[in-house]
Amino acid sequence: MPVSLSYPGVYIQEVPSGVRTITGVATSIALFIGWAARGPNDRAVRITSFADYERTFGGLDRRTLLGYAVKQFYENGGADAYVVRLAHTDAEAASGVTGDLTVTASSSGAWANAFRFRITQRADDTTRFKLEVLDHPTEDSVVESFENLSMNSGDSRFAETVINGRSRFISASVGGAAATPGDGHVDLDADTTGVDGTVLDPNSTTPSIQAAFHAAALAGFGIGGITDRIELFNFVCVPGETDATTIGSLQTHCQRKRAFLIVDSTESDTVTSLNAALPAAIVGASAPNSAIYFPWVRSSDPLQQGALRNFPPCGFVAGVYARTDSTRGVWKAPAGSEASVNGAVGLAVTMSDAENGQLNPRGINCLRTLPVYGNVVWGSRTLHGDNDRGSEWKYVPVRRMALFLEESLYRGTQWVVFEPNDEPLWAQIRLNIGAFMQNLFRQGAFQGTSPREAYFVKCDRETTTQTDINLGIVNIVVGFAPLKPAEFVIIKIQQIAGDIPT
Repeated sequence: MPVSLSYPGVYIQEVPSGVRTITGVATSIALFIGWAARGPNDRAVRITSFADYERTFGGLDRRTLLGYAVKQFYENGGADAYVVRLAHTDAEAASGVTGDLTVTASSSGAWANAFRFRITQRADDTTRFKLEVLDHPTEDSVVESFENLSMNSGDSRFAETVINGRSRFISASVGGAAATPGDGHVDLDADTTGVDGTVLDPNSTTPSIQAAFHAAALAGFGIGGITDRIELFNFVCVPGETDATTIGSLQTHCQRKRAFLIVDSTESDTVTSLNAALPAAIVGASAPNSAIYFPWVRSSDPLQQGALRNFPPCGFVAGVYARTDSTRGVWKAPAGSEASVNGAVGLAVTMSDAENGQLNPRGINCLRTLPVYGNVVWGSRTLHGDNDRGSEWKYVPVRRMALFLEESLYRGTQWVVFEPNDEPLWAQIRLNIGAFMQNLFRQGAFQGTSPREAYFVKCDRETTTQTDINLGIVNIVVGFAPLKPAEFVIIKIQQIAGDIPT
C-alpha cells in the first residue's frame, strides 16, 4: 500500500514481485475399487502401506482380488493410494445392546462377530463409565478404550460424541434417559449378527452378481459421489473388471477427473482372441485416458501356502507406474527393461516376439518374460494406440504428461479468478506458467534443446479479445513438445569392404 509521506527522509516500501509459484501435482496416487469383507463403504480411505489396508479392510481374502492388487501395488513401488470398498446391500453390521446404549460395528461384515465390548462404571460416580472394545472374550485383549463416558447428551463426554467418528471398530447410539448402561461384557453381535453378504465378484458366473459389482463400481463416480470427495487421484484400478460397457463408463469418469484407468485383460484371453478387434465400448472418445495390459501374472498366494495363482496385471502395473514416476518422471514410459514386475513368478501366457508384434500395433500392452531382465512391462500405448487410428494420444506417457500439466495449471491459476483482466495480469500469468514450464524443461520433460522448441505460453491481446474481456474471460494457451518413447530401435550393420587397388 502507498506510504503516507509526512516527514522528510527515506521511506521503505515492499513491492510484490507478482510471482506465484506453481507446484506440480502428485502423479502416482492410485484408486482401488473392489469388494472387501470389512471397512467403510461410504467413503474412500487413504492408505500409505499394505499394513494400512490390513488394519482397515482386513488384509488378503481369497474371495476378492482387491487385497492382492493393493499388496502388489506397494511391492512394485507404490506409496499412496485410496481404497473404495464395495459391499452388497445384504451385508449387515453386528450390534449389541445394554440398557439404552447400542454399540454397532463400524462397518458391515462377519468380522465383528468375534468382538465384544465391556462396560465398567466409575466407583465414585455411577453415571460415568468406561467402554472397552475386546477382540476376543478375554480380559486382556483391549483394542480400544474410552474413559469417563456419559449417557447425558449435554455432557462434554457424551458417549456418541466421544466414540463416533473416532473409533475404528464401533459406533454408539444412546436412547432413552438411562443414567448408565450398567456393568459387564456384551458380545458385539448379541443383538444383530454381522453378515458379509453376497461377495461381489466382477468375474462371477452369476449374472446378477456381476451386474451388482458393475453398478457398485460405477456408483461412486457420480456427481457428488465418493470419488468427488477425493482431492486428487491419478490412476484407477478395478481388479478383474473386464466388462466392456463398465470399462467404457469408467473411462468417461476418469476423463472427467483427469485420471488414468489401468484395464485388465480377461484371464482366459489369448493372443488369438485379443488379436481380434477390441470391443467398441473401450476404444471410444474417452479411451486415451486408459491402457489395457495382457496377460495375467503368475504369483504365489500367501493364503495357499505359496501356491501359484493367476492375478490381474493392474496392481503390478500401477506399482510400476508409481516407481517410474518417482525415479524418472511422469514423462517416462512405464515400460522397458527397468519396468520389472516384482513378485511375479511368471506369466499366464508366454509370448514370442512375433506374437507381441501382433498385439502392440493394436494398442494392447504386453507383459513379457525376457532373458536377463525377467518379467517386465513391455508396452506403453493407450487404448487409442492402434496404428490405424493415428491418435495424438497414442502413448501412455504423453497422455499422462498432459493430465499432469492440466491438473497442475488448473490448481496453480486459481488466483487469477476476479483479478483485473488486462496486460498486467496477462504478464503475471506468462511469468508464472513460464517458470513452471521452464523448470520441467530443465528436468528433461520435453523435446527440444531450447525452451522455444520445448514449450510456449501465450496470454495477450491475441488470445483474449475485448469481447472476451467483456465476458469476463481470460484465455491462456500452453503448448508443449512431448517426449515420445523409442518404441522401435533399429540398428543398421554394414560390412566394410577392404580397399581394392585400382
